[in-house]
Amino acid sequence: MKKIILLIMVLSLFGCIATSRYATANNETQNAKPKTAVEVSEMKISSVFNNGDNIPKKYTCDGQDISPALKVNDVPATAKSLVLIVDDPDAPRGTWTHWTVWNIPPTTKDIPEGAKLGVEGITDFGTIGYGGPCPPSGSHTYRFKLYALDKMLDLRRGASLSELEKEMNGHVIAQAELDGEYQRA
Repeated sequence: MKKIILLIMVLSLFGCIATSRYATANNETQNAKPKTAVEVSEMKISSVFNNGDNIPKKYTCDGQDISPALKVNDVPATAKSLVLIVDDPDAPRGTWTHWTVWNIPPTTKDIPEGAKLGVEGITDFGTIGYGGPCPPSGSHTYRFKLYALDKMLDLRRGASLSELEKEMNGHVIAQAELDGEYQRA
């Protein structure tokens, strides 16, 4: 009888230990944070035109062909650099790159009109720097896409969009977009 009571006590003790270990492991799993947590951000980009509005002629090939002033807000505190890509997804031959700029300081709040900020890449016009909207026909949408990265990029001036995107891969922690329209008269 003593052996049975002792056996029951031992089994009960092991049961308590096993239950405690399961509960601890289960709580650790439920409370664990992902090792590669993605930062959620409400980063914003704005300009002299509102999202979806017409881009003023001044910033196109029919005007002065200079980049519009941009405002940047709510960049994540962990950002190490910003990237700006301006493209036209309505181009007849596929998305047309109008401007790529990287290694913009993450503390940047204002990008002045015609700015030369960061490192610029080559456009589909075959030039380095900004190339404004210049649709061959009809109205086109132009996307001003801003990305916050967790690192600075080691790319040479004049790098292509594909080189830029390859370097950005896995390092984007936030993004924002401003779309404008333009149609030539």
